[in-house]
Amino acid sequence: MKKITTIISLLFTLVALSQENSNISYGFESNSQYYLDDSKTGDFLFSDRFRSNNYFKIDYTNNNFYVGLQTESYEPSALLNYSPNLDKTNIGLFYLGYKTEKLNLTVGHFYEQFGSGLILRSWEDRQLGVNNALRGARVKFSPKEYLHFTGLYAKQRKGFDVSKGEIYGLNSDIDLSSAFKIENSSLNAGFSYVGRKQDVTNTDLDINNLTNLFSSRLEYSKDNFYSNIEYVSKGNDAVFIANQIRNVKKGDALLFNFGYAKKGLGINATFRRMENMNLYSEREATGNIYNESVVNYIPALTKQHDYLLTNIYVYQAQPQVSFQDPSLLKSGEIGGQIDFYYNVKKGTSLGGKYGAKIAINSSFWYGLKGDYNFTGFDYDTDFLAFGEKYFTDFSIEIRKKWSKQLSSIFYYVNQSYNKRYIEETFGKIDANIIVTEATYKLGKGRSVRFEGQFLATQDDKKNWAGATLEYNANSKLGFYLNDIYNYGNDETSQQIHYFNIGGSYSVGAHRFALNYGRQRGGLLCVGGVCRYVPESTGVTANIVMSF
Repeated sequence: MKKITTIISLLFTLVALSQENSNISYGFESNSQYYLDDSKTGDFLFSDRFRSNNYFKIDYTNNNFYVGLQTESYEPSALLNYSPNLDKTNIGLFYLGYKTEKLNLTVGHFYEQFGSGLILRSWEDRQLGVNNALRGARVKFSPKEYLHFTGLYAKQRKGFDVSKGEIYGLNSDIDLSSAFKIENSSLNAGFSYVGRKQDVTNTDLDINNLTNLFSSRLEYSKDNFYSNIEYVSKGNDAVFIANQIRNVKKGDALLFNFGYAKKGLGINATFRRMENMNLYSEREATGNIYNESVVNYIPALTKQHDYLLTNIYVYQAQPQVSFQDPSLLKSGEIGGQIDFYYNVKKGTSLGGKYGAKIAINSSFWYGLKGDYNFTGFDYDTDFLAFGEKYFTDFSIEIRKKWSKQLSSIFYYVNQSYNKRYIEETFGKIDANIIVTEATYKLGKGRSVRFEGQFLATQDDKKNWAGATLEYNANSKLGFYLNDIYNYGNDETSQQIHYFNIGGSYSVGAHRFALNYGRQRGGLLCVGGVCRYVPESTGVTANIVMSF
């Protein structure tokens, strides 16, 4: 409490000394839920039926100086399945800095990313319960407009405390086109180092306290073509199996992306191979379900679907080593995705009066093929060989405008989901999903949107059907009703309607939303990163305000 009082007093002293070139901004967000007993989703068996996650953030700048803090309150408890380290009320973030055109100094908490994030990314996503900010010191220096350096030392946020492990980081970004005055094309290079230091105990294996990672990357674009490549080398790191250190292995990652884009046409392809690439600020945090202590950013590189039924079987990236039993051995993943976009011209047979848009995506992910020794917890992989199939996803989306008032979307998805290797349980699922959506504008900002969904599979929980009805009274006020129904489940008691009804009101930078309904148990994913949410029923309120 003394620390909180001191920091708040310092902040408001600075605010009180505000001058002409100063600025202050506030932000508040509240996500609350009251959980109910339900004969279908089950009784609420935990303490505190009412739970609330709240965030208040304040930022103040004065000429070249900036200061800020974020207080967080999880009272009387955090929402279900958020980390138990998020408890009560305390300061989550605080920072103080100085910034000019060439120099940026920060002490306290900060977010940072090197390259694509394969080696380092700290970030916040409140919906996922992720906030792995770094607390320490950071220096950014740009001696030339084409040359940028970053150096940092920190520990990572863990609840309202910090990790036991220390993080060191160095990064450089060079705009080679500007440096060497290359015209008509763009060429950029980057080099990064990240070190995670943590004392190792209770093992006879030869493990260094410091694990080193190095990254090199290159980006090139000219006219309509663009490409980038990044390679990461990871030094020896402990391999955790069943919460015990069983081996010491190196790791690496290769990421390659290229594409072509012009008016009405776009093609993009991404390839990634990872081996033993999970990195935590605390080794023993490996595999935790709260995404805590994660140093690098490894999202699933697949299509990010927008509909309820297309998000039942969601792929999660598999960078880790796992020796669950002789039939389940893995050390990483290899695969990629291809996107194709095409705008059908107006006046053609398919385009009609208003044209049409077609988007096709195909993603495919496999395990690393190699020799695995279960009893020795060891492996030797082939660099570009594909092993067990983890996941494939093919989708086609057609957007069509029929008149000034009416537009529609047709969406088809075919998925193959290897539950055995992704979730480390049992089962394989092959599913086909069809979605149709129509929006009709009523004038004066009013509109109605309807969508129908159908998922067909002979596996897992069998067939699903779903529908959504949305009405926007104007640009500020909207209401919705949706339902997904697992009518094909072999267990009649599990043939459940997961319905939700709610609405939202926005005014300026403020938004208020209220919802009542059922939450399907499973993965909740944002941007290719997921967390597990339990099945529940309740009333949810969301408030977001900015000043």
